[in-house]
Amino acid sequence: MSQTVKQAVLEMIERMPGDVTIEEIMYELYFRQHVDRGLRDLEEGHTVSHEEVEKDLEQWLKSGGR
Repeated sequence: MSQTVKQAVLEMIERMPGDVTIEEIMYELYFRQHVDRGLRDLEEGHTVSHEEVEKDLEQWLKSGGR
């Protein structure tokens, strides 16, 4: 059975120290959300190859960053 988002969040909070701040909890949630989104993009093939990034960067640098 897969874990619900609520269960995952509660387990994450339980692993944190007792004096954790709300800001630290929010940061961990933000981080987890972005990791999950990245993994989903990877699974769905929404990626850019290393070669494409190098080509785009080279063009961007030649344009003076414009």
